[in-house]
Amino acid sequence: MRKKSFEREKELLAAALDEFIRKDYEGASLNQIIKNAGISKGTFYYHFRDKQSLYLYLLEHAVKAKWEFINKGISRQSEAHDSKDVFESFKWQARIGAEFATKFPKYHMLSQMFAKEKGNEIYKVAVDVLGKDANKMLEAMINEALSKGELRNDLPRDFTVKMISHLFNNFHDIFATEEDFQLEKMIENLDNCVDFMKFGLGNHHSKPLTKE
Repeated sequence: MRKKSFEREKELLAAALDEFIRKDYEGASLNQIIKNAGISKGTFYYHFRDKQSLYLYLLEHAVKAKWEFINKGISRQSEAHDSKDVFESFKWQARIGAEFATKFPKYHMLSQMFAKEKGNEIYKVAVDVLGKDANKMLEAMINEALSKGELRNDLPRDFTVKMISHLFNNFHDIFATEEDFQLEKMIENLDNCVDFMKFGLGNHHSKPLTKE
């Protein structure tokens, strides 16, 4: 369990970030991280139990930074945001997320590497730790959309929540090629995913067809 912040915490997180974006979790070297951070092993083990606790803390740090960035983006355009339905809000947040990835490329690379851990034990552990707050926020958005009539009310609420949550939480399972991890392609796939949800779950029969 991590105890408290310390003088070279910033250097340790920077060294950990560099290591975890170059190698998968199993291949990453804790000894190399400690060496690059310029701290002793004693200092490390006073604040972190092991490599896993450091990795989880780094992921939490990255997720917190991303949500702070997204929330600032939302607050800058709160009036425009209020006029959007839940599907447009999904797309809008995805675009802010893409902007974050552009400004903080190492965090974006970390999320890419983390997505590739799917199926490994560390992925399950991290999702249990990180997924709770994000899922609560997503569920709140879905509940609000249901109350506004933006989603079909003939389906059980729990079904709708689980389906939308599953699509977002497992997005990188569906789109897992190297091309899919490019920002422009990722936004395109997210837009298509949201359109799929909207015209399957929203109060619309189908997306209007474009005449040839």
